[in-house]
Amino acid sequence: MEIIRADNSGFCFGVKQAIKKTEEQIGLMPGRIFTMGPLIHNELVTGDLKKRGVEMIASLDEVEEGDTVIVRSHGEPRSFFDDALAKGIRLVDATCPIVSHIHKLVEEAGKSGKKVLIVGDPSHQEVIATAGWCTGEVKIIRDGEDAAKVEPGEYYLVCQTTIRKALLDEVVEILKSSGSETEVVNTICNATTLRQESCAELAKKVDAMVIVGGRNSSNTRKLFEIADQLCENAFFAEKIEDLPLKALKKYSKIGVAAGASTPESIIEEVIANMSDTNEKTTMADFMEEIDASLKLPRNGEIVDGKVHQVTDKEVIVNIGCKKDGVLPLDEVSLEEGQTLADVFKEGDEIQAKVIKTDEDGSILLSKKKLEMSAHWAEIIEAHENRTPINVKVKRAVNGGVIAEYKEVSGFIPMSQLSDRYVEAESVDEFIGQSFDVKVTRVDQRRNRAVFSHKIVLLEEKQKQIADIWEKLNVGDVVEGTVMRFTDYGAFVDIGGIDGLLHISEISWGKLKHPQEVLAIGDRIKVKVLSMNQEKGKISLGLKQITPEPWSVINEKYEVGTIITGKVVQPKEYGAFVELEPGLDGLVHISEVAHKRVTDIAEELKVGQVVNAKIIDIDTERKRISLSIKAAIDEVGEPEQPAEEAPAAVEEPEAAEAPEVVEEAVEAAPTEE
Repeated sequence: MEIIRADNSGFCFGVKQAIKKTEEQIGLMPGRIFTMGPLIHNELVTGDLKKRGVEMIASLDEVEEGDTVIVRSHGEPRSFFDDALAKGIRLVDATCPIVSHIHKLVEEAGKSGKKVLIVGDPSHQEVIATAGWCTGEVKIIRDGEDAAKVEPGEYYLVCQTTIRKALLDEVVEILKSSGSETEVVNTICNATTLRQESCAELAKKVDAMVIVGGRNSSNTRKLFEIADQLCENAFFAEKIEDLPLKALKKYSKIGVAAGASTPESIIEEVIANMSDTNEKTTMADFMEEIDASLKLPRNGEIVDGKVHQVTDKEVIVNIGCKKDGVLPLDEVSLEEGQTLADVFKEGDEIQAKVIKTDEDGSILLSKKKLEMSAHWAEIIEAHENRTPINVKVKRAVNGGVIAEYKEVSGFIPMSQLSDRYVEAESVDEFIGQSFDVKVTRVDQRRNRAVFSHKIVLLEEKQKQIADIWEKLNVGDVVEGTVMRFTDYGAFVDIGGIDGLLHISEISWGKLKHPQEVLAIGDRIKVKVLSMNQEKGKISLGLKQITPEPWSVINEKYEVGTIITGKVVQPKEYGAFVELEPGLDGLVHISEVAHKRVTDIAEELKVGQVVNAKIIDIDTERKRISLSIKAAIDEVGEPEQPAEEAPAAVEEPEAAEAPEVVEEAVEAAPTEE
């Protein structure tokens, strides 16, 4: 019989830490020691602790001030810690560091207003504890059926450390298909993943699988599910008495896997009871393990290790070979003010990349290089999917700037810094800025990446313009900014799109140039007159914001009123005076003065300010008759502003003359 033990079987780091902290407390402090619920999901371990004086409680009501309570590896809600503090109970926190990290994630997510989703078993202590650290809305998803019931929205998702990756992928896909935007943080424990992968690989190769561990352990049950799916003969053994020894004798190759809560002694006892021979424990295998420990890792190899010592300048790491690894300060990414001691603690399990191996010296490790590999993978993915990444501009170089994405530096050409032209001397204004870019080129072999901020800005502008076109309708009144003039009108920016305000649509009166009433930078309200999205043209109107003068003539003017206006068009038979833009009245030559006037140019000039009395209003024919001599009798002549001194008579073109001049002459009073 050949018995093969799966890699990564037995206690995980979190469980080891919980047991170590508990054993340290036995006999250390006066008073009673308790664990809040089972320390781990293994009755043999909890039973042994009970014999040594460590009792198990279900509530803080069972303990008194001064007692010691050990927080189990699965953790407790935030309220538990607050209650213990209020009651004066001494706590020893044995929460798995990975679980504690999840607590911090959901707590920060809740504080920032995010809705939290937790994928896992709602009855499992780890999930209950995690939900208890959420400060906002939280929902627990057991399976795909629960995921399908989640209302579409924006969510922040974490998961139980021991669930199967397939379940996480299924839930994420269902949420995505329902239209939810979900920020997914894969919090499955790496040790759990490795344990499950090792179990799956072994189950495919053997005749039978034996899973060793507590039946209440979530990760052990999942190992059994994997073994049962991939191997025809799978058995669950919580203790030696559960082993079906007779049934196992007929199999020539047996695999053994154990959950994270299973002590090494139980695993060894199970293997010993199944067979006196085990290819995994032959002298040859021991020699292979010894040889492996003597070999030094190669440059570029990624190694796992345990922190042995932390100093101000370096971290000493036991990586399982004849020499320890050295992780220098400058090969670790630290936040401002952080020290190595803030990040690493003795006993921490870490992963690093070997950057130098010397037979005569130490093994030099780097966390930065390891992180950089992951960051390069993110950049390559962003390039392939054309998704933006956020970078920070560090310094100017010839032809552009250097920007950093995490630990990776990339180049932004001057032409790609902005959607406007950037002068070389202006590049310093970008130093220190953080913004989104698109990855336009990647050459990881040469450690080169090229970014573009311009593409992001143009895409945002296109999206903004498309949004404006979608929401804008003919007849809408919008606010805009006067950007530039032409002889035929002005262009107005209405939120990202320029519309044309034709000179004829600016005022109800006649203008020679838009500058007569507008200035660059003016904020004005305009009306959308027409739209052509295919040609990208929008026609605007300003005069439409105010009523057409003749539509409210009776509200503003009446016969007998004295008005002040400007002479706009002298004629042989009289002169037209502007009451307001778009509203002119005719002063017949006989109404200019009390004396006989034969040449109107001798009396009135274009631009001259005059007082005139309204003597007739014909709303049907849109005609106003005025009299200057009648106004002089009542109010006298107006003063002429220096800047508005009468100008030389300009004979307007025939096209600018009022309609039906002959009728106007006939309708005007004649001199007796």
